[in-house]
Amino acid sequence: MSTAPVADTRQDMRLVPAAVVCWLAALAGLLAGWWTAVATGLASAVVAVLVLWRARGHPRARDAAAALLVLGLLAAGPISWRIRDAQRDELRIAAAEGLPGALRVTIAERPKPVRSAGYADRQAGARSVVLAADVRTASVDGRPVQSSGRVLLLAPVDQWTSLLPGQEVTGTGLLMPPRGADLTVAVLSVRGPPAEPGPSPWWQRAAAGLRAGLHDLCQVLPDEPAGLLPGLVLGDTSALSPRVEQEFVAAGLAHLTAVSGGNLAVVCGAVLLLLRLLRLGPRLSAAAAGTCLAGFLVLVGPEPSVLRAGVMAAVALLALALGRRGSALPALAFAVCVLVVADPAMATDFGFALSVCATGGLVLLAPRWADALVRRGIPPGFAEGLAIPLAAFLVTAPVLAGMAGSVSLVSVLTNVLAAPVVAPATVLGVLATVTGPWWPGAGKVLVHLADPEARWLITVARHGARAPGAVIAWPGGWMGGLLAAAVLVVLVLAVRHRRVRVLMAVLVAGALLVFVPVRVLAPAWPPRNWAMVECDVGQGDAVVLATAEPGRAVVVDAGPEPGPVDECLHRLAVDRIPLLVLSHLHADHIGGLTSVFDGRTVGAIAVGPGRSPGWAWRQVAAEATRRAVPLVELNPGERLAWPGLALDVLGPRYVPARAPERPDGTTINNSSVVLRAETTAGRILLTGDVELAAQADLLADIGDLKAEVLKVPHHGSRYSLPSFLAAVAPRVALVSVGAGNPYGHPSKSTIDTLTALGARVTRTDLDGDTAVLTGTAISRRGEPRGPPHR
Repeated sequence: MSTAPVADTRQDMRLVPAAVVCWLAALAGLLAGWWTAVATGLASAVVAVLVLWRARGHPRARDAAAALLVLGLLAAGPISWRIRDAQRDELRIAAAEGLPGALRVTIAERPKPVRSAGYADRQAGARSVVLAADVRTASVDGRPVQSSGRVLLLAPVDQWTSLLPGQEVTGTGLLMPPRGADLTVAVLSVRGPPAEPGPSPWWQRAAAGLRAGLHDLCQVLPDEPAGLLPGLVLGDTSALSPRVEQEFVAAGLAHLTAVSGGNLAVVCGAVLLLLRLLRLGPRLSAAAAGTCLAGFLVLVGPEPSVLRAGVMAAVALLALALGRRGSALPALAFAVCVLVVADPAMATDFGFALSVCATGGLVLLAPRWADALVRRGIPPGFAEGLAIPLAAFLVTAPVLAGMAGSVSLVSVLTNVLAAPVVAPATVLGVLATVTGPWWPGAGKVLVHLADPEARWLITVARHGARAPGAVIAWPGGWMGGLLAAAVLVVLVLAVRHRRVRVLMAVLVAGALLVFVPVRVLAPAWPPRNWAMVECDVGQGDAVVLATAEPGRAVVVDAGPEPGPVDECLHRLAVDRIPLLVLSHLHADHIGGLTSVFDGRTVGAIAVGPGRSPGWAWRQVAAEATRRAVPLVELNPGERLAWPGLALDVLGPRYVPARAPERPDGTTINNSSVVLRAETTAGRILLTGDVELAAQADLLADIGDLKAEVLKVPHHGSRYSLPSFLAAVAPRVALVSVGAGNPYGHPSKSTIDTLTALGARVTRTDLDGDTAVLTGTAISRRGEPRGPPHR
């Protein structure tokens, strides 16, 4: 009888203590002061000397102690010196006073767009970019200062987005103190364009051309795959829709759009496999793979996780060239030591931590678990497919929990389903990137071949994010991460005992039998005979009004971004929308327009007489044309009716200019379409974002504003007339508002006024989706979306 071969899962641990000490020294120095890095390094050196003295007959312990001694002194020397210089930099002192400054800098990383949670920013495009740069010369308030530190530039997107790493520019603006524990000495808020831009390195220009070429090639694909493919290949998520981005986070697949060791392993592995088929020697193969590695690093940029993976891959290729059987763990430990000594700020980077932890889990845990599964009769391929995502989830969950304040419970399953297509999509994307500039036809063919893989990943992420309980809330920060680590350690130790495993299996099975039928087979949401639902879409509006026909409803506004309104309509089983009303054209009301159409038929899009902002009007008109849907205008006095639902258009009471010169937000808010809905639950007043002037017009022109339900204007802002609220006299007042929004919504005075009028007030940031049934609000309490991504 034959048995499956058992893999040797032992690892060389001699460099691990040194890597841990380097990391801890840098972390302590950044968080508590440079002197703690010195103390950590000296303490490790003392321990190493003691081990060397006592472990003369143990070669492995002696080697580990020697490495710890050398790198402990490095931690006490260069790391603490770099941290000390940054913490005492003259520019940091000047930034604390908020003085104006002019800096000549060298760009260190590609510009990254800053997506705001504001009304217009997400849909009009990012208004700012952030750039990491190294100071060459600096002057503060007209006087020169000495600085050679790292700064962040917060600059306008139009003038600064085309800059490349290695390029020298001059920026002027207001200095601000840095946030976070790293080597950044100041933040410069730049207003104007870059001055005196120098030339960029030729290889950076070539890489920028290749990245732009991939984006151009992806235009032949639908929007979502076209935005995802550059993220999979290059980590460039600039074209990735916010909806897909959030679904990847909820499904535990966000790591696929952040270039790391997986991408390098696929690229270098493909090159080595090809050269092996050509029967080339190990040295030539290693040299060719190293050349591809260097080119790929330049192409994707110097991200912390990429640098960690690059150094590790270079060590592994060197071992291949020398004919030595390398080990992944020493390569990982060496990469950590080199990078943390070279740039101590890596120690506090979440991406770097995730990358190192994930690689360590794959090296230490996955082979052992896969081998254990093989011994229990599971085929090797399936065993590895289960062990790898489970190990990655286990070791990265504490970091993710502390960073995001949540834990994805479906990530293991989604990663198993996604794994087969990641490598083909990456290889095809890389080939398209390098062949597209000189053979566009072949590049387009390769992009089309990668389209099914990208669609599959989007499908997996979308269904994973929709699964009941896909994401659970968790305490954030250091305490949340440590708590998650403690829970996982207890679980791992507990499942080593057979009785505990049986007990846990019984508990999980019981929970599934209880909660799955309740949440999936017989969900409590939506309630029967609902008349209206205020969707929880974050800081924005989206209202669904039911008709007498199941699955058919009128939608008013679409929220700030794609995704949330689609999820709300999916939960309500709405697949036919005779009319989509956009009360006004601020982004928090039209941002989710595209996702309303996902899997649904829409009869028409209705807007008011306002046409501002201009970019928003053009976007709405273009979407209506693309979907072949009529775009109609609503005016006061009109009445629309469906079985079980009627809408009276009450406002706006005046027509703003068709093409105003940059009207302010108040003017646009006051141009909101105001509707009164006659429903089975009574009258519902939908007010958009009308403020004081428009509310006064409604009071003067409409004799009877009374309604059982009020959609509170402008997310409950303080710009509400008490007389207007009293005229409505609602029994239920619904406030659509995002948690932690920067606008102070809802206003305490507005909530107090509504409460004094006897209204039951609900808030989507606290209550989640809220339904109205016969004059009563029914909330999905405990399931709000939480604070918006910033």
